[in-house]
Amino acid sequence: MILVGGENLIDMVPLQGGAPNSFQALPGGSPFNCAMALGRQGQGVGYLTPVSSDSLGDLLADTLTASGVTLLSARRTEPTSLAVVALRDGVASYQFYRNATAERMVSLNGLIESTPNGVLALQLGSLSLTGGADADVWADYYCEMHRRGVFTSLDPNIRAAFIHDRDEYLARLDRVLAHTDLLKLSDEDLSWMYPGEGIESAAAKLAERSSAVVQVVTLGGDGAFAMAGGRTITVDAAPVADLHDTIGAGDTFTATLLGHLARNDALTVNAVKEFDEPDIRDWLQWAAQAAALNCAQDGCNPPSLATLKASVRGGD
Repeated sequence: MILVGGENLIDMVPLQGGAPNSFQALPGGSPFNCAMALGRQGQGVGYLTPVSSDSLGDLLADTLTASGVTLLSARRTEPTSLAVVALRDGVASYQFYRNATAERMVSLNGLIESTPNGVLALQLGSLSLTGGADADVWADYYCEMHRRGVFTSLDPNIRAAFIHDRDEYLARLDRVLAHTDLLKLSDEDLSWMYPGEGIESAAAKLAERSSAVVQVVTLGGDGAFAMAGGRTITVDAAPVADLHDTIGAGDTFTATLLGHLARNDALTVNAVKEFDEPDIRDWLQWAAQAAALNCAQDGCNPPSLATLKASVRGGD
């Protein structure tokens, strides 16, 4: 099983063609999206974060279970977190409301007790590490799982508006980076971490702070690159026939990286180290294609494995 930890929330997305200031409520949150995408790709996925028992929480829980994801924590009575989304040329920006909400009600003992046997990997990131007592809980849990031999995957997905103490956040991030096997982040994340630095230079500096065997950087419409074993492998973005929005594209990319490893029995550090350049390029292209398919939908709506396979030339 692949575990996913981190926030769940409702994206309030502007209703295209609707009345001014009208919104539609869509399930979201970066880790939530990643869990959903993994489930749709046929992986055994356990979602660790509590989900509210309110009506919006029902929407979140039903969306995960319909995608084949197992909810590992008990539902909570606290309300569901919200994100109000603004779209400009299909690109999303966010304002979050998540004080004292259900998804933040975590403890280290509770997470450990909710962890099933036979875990292969743990994916974490985004708002869960931003700040507050829950951020330290997630960091502690992530490091503990790495010490237990679980393959760890991190997507910082930095939301600068929620980081009120930059030094505290970076110290927490350094702690989890030192226990990370796969690191995926965006060019925007790197620009925030290393202001004024070129992307490749910033990526090289970050690699020195991380234990990751592979570091993958997404570049939006310019594709992505991976740094592994002293090599840098670049791929183009997959074309999007009809761009709706980019909500969840990076999360779908991350999920597909993990799903591809799982399908190839490669969710271990040693297996990833054996990837040659064609292996890594193929890996990135699968993830890019999945992200492109998601961008042709409203909100985060990742493809099934069958749809993804059909869209990738040559199949599996």
